Amino acid sequence: MSRVYIIIVNWNGWRDTAECLESLLLLNYPDFRVVLCDNGSTCESLQEIRNWAEQQKLTFVQCLSDESEAGGSLDADPLLTLIRIDENLGFAGGNNAGLRYVMARGDADYCWLLNNDTVVEPDAVTHLVARMQQQPSVGICGSTILMYHDRQRVQALGGGHYCRWIGLPWHYGRFTRWGRRINRERAESWMNYVEGASMLVSRQFLSEVGLMCEDYFLYFEEADWAIRAKGRFNLGYAARSIVYHKVGGSIGTSSNPAKKSYTCDYYSIRNRLLFTRRFYPAAMPTVWLVIVGALLLRICMGKWNRAMMVFRILCGSDDRHHEVMSEYPEKA
Repeated sequence: MSRVYIIIVNWNGWRDTAECLESLLLLNYPDFRVVLCDNGSTCESLQEIRNWAEQQKLTFVQCLSDESEAGGSLDADPLLTLIRIDENLGFAGGNNAGLRYVMARGDADYCWLLNNDTVVEPDAVTHLVARMQQQPSVGICGSTILMYHDRQRVQALGGGHYCRWIGLPWHYGRFTRWGRRINRERAESWMNYVEGASMLVSRQFLSEVGLMCEDYFLYFEEADWAIRAKGRFNLGYAARSIVYHKVGGSIGTSSNPAKKSYTCDYYSIRNRLLFTRRFYPAAMPTVWLVIVGALLLRICMGKWNRAMMVFRILCGSDDRHHEVMSEYPEKA
């Protein structure tokens, strides 16, 4: 039986994380371990999760990030490992801390990167593993992501397509209703990234492609990962792997500019240019024009601080990470 390590990143969201962990305890997959990376929480998240684990009578260990890079205690094999990170390293950085721990231990066949604001069906990981074993060339496999608060509404069927010319992704199946009759082949042929809320990656993929790029902090990491693997690995979709996602629950993510948090707005625009410059430089003029449109929209909405933020990004003076994080998770 292939061993799966489930990696979850927590930042000040222990209640969502505990609910996610409770759903993982119901998994029917026989050989899995959970690695929870606390990404520099400023509240008592880690202690609350420890309390939850003790109430559940779970075996767990806790280690610092530098200890985790050596795989912790290789003699121990706890169901749950808690890794404390001293600062918020973002989506990629938090997950990479867990991936380094797993790779140092050397006994993983797959790693399942799962958002902390999700709840999963008991057979979710079983179907992911089955799909990857069915086609070993698949390096990353996605799930059916449904909205937590409206469980017939689709967020993504596996992943989606990133349009280089406008710099925007579109989740496959977005805004549709879950009907359970899915054309997997069509979804996989359309995808050029896997939706990051649920990604199963193989040990071979990690060995050959490496960890996620930490330059983005939030957003575009999964697209970067997929494009780096192009020509070596395929992307897969396990339609019967069901994950319910509280979209926007952590950082105010939304496709509607009026509802986006400042953090979401900043990184989605900043990283659109960063990703385009890195992989599709020929598309820079059209992406730049689309972002000018975003600037004008925020002016029309009277969101002057957002408009100034977009203007600074367009001018190249966009190094506002620490300022943005001091406001995070401001929703206005």
